[in-house]
Amino acid sequence: MVKRRRLEAPSTEDLSRIEAQFRSETPDRAPAARGIAPIAQVAADSAAHYRAEAPDAREARARLESDAAQLQAARDGGLLMVELPLDQIDEDALMRDRMTMGEAEMLELRQSIAANGLRLPIEVFELESPGRAGQRYGLLSGYRRLMATRGLMELTGAEKYATIKAIIRPRADAGGAFIAMVEENEVRENLSHFERGRIAVMVANQGAFANTEEAVDRLFATGSKAKRSKIRSFALIFEELGDMLHFPEGLTERRGLLLASALRQGAESHLRDALARGTPEDADAEWAMIEPAIARLDKTLRDPARGGRPRRAAPAPGWVDDQTLRTTSGITIRRSQDSRGHVLRLEGAALTSDLMDSLMLEIRALLER
Repeated sequence: MVKRRRLEAPSTEDLSRIEAQFRSETPDRAPAARGIAPIAQVAADSAAHYRAEAPDAREARARLESDAAQLQAARDGGLLMVELPLDQIDEDALMRDRMTMGEAEMLELRQSIAANGLRLPIEVFELESPGRAGQRYGLLSGYRRLMATRGLMELTGAEKYATIKAIIRPRADAGGAFIAMVEENEVRENLSHFERGRIAVMVANQGAFANTEEAVDRLFATGSKAKRSKIRSFALIFEELGDMLHFPEGLTERRGLLLASALRQGAESHLRDALARGTPEDADAEWAMIEPAIARLDKTLRDPARGGRPRRAAPAPGWVDDQTLRTTSGITIRRSQDSRGHVLRLEGAALTSDLMDSLMLEIRALLER
């Protein structure tokens, strides 16, 4: 049988020893706080501190916290304008849609900034990794303003041109960044169709979009179907002849559509041969090199020796009578009049939907002058 231990009450000496040991382990606690749980002591200290803060101080602290939250929200939403050093901005982080800048326009912009300051900030985004020269930001929009400010810095050395006003936009995917850039320039710049087609091809090749078709549809989503069709035609010109054209921006809408039509019919090699025969002085001289190749293609397509039903020789261009006009492209224009007004009728195999869209725009421009 297990023997039970007999419990004995502590003696007076034992109690004194235990109390002395407890006091030695808590030397900093005030007698009134002994026996109080730690969480209760923390709560009591916080309450005492809160009571000690004056109402005005609490109001000021709350106002500062609210202002800080609003500032952070503005920064996160890309609504905050800051001054950024010029050397922290990489203007080539995105491919630009504008190909050239006129010196006269740049001089005018520099003079405006020197006289009145920069009225409109540029837009940038934070780079995921430092740029070529260690820059922290990539340029989204405002290329001309940035270049003009850099030009003033180089000319004057003034410290006020060492920085530029900028808005830091939230970082987006590559496609979103290009869309934002194009939208900004579509509003503020007079981009040519060739420039629009060029940027669509380049960003598609960079992988921002699956192909050129998607790039055109996404970059110019707000444009009409006819406009996107024209941009695709100029994108084709850039893809197949962009390395040989000296004055691509000089292509009018009509010339560009004719050139794209020839390329779709397999005329690339003939056109490249024509462009390789010399260096044109201007856009008209370059078109004079291209046009015969297009005419030869049209003649080949109509050649009876290639088989099929023989065709009659094309009638000579010019006025047939006072109501009918034939063009060198084989299109016949007839005019008439009825009770509702004047009527123009166009006939010819060269007529396409793109060309008709272009004609409608030209007629509108003439009527609105």
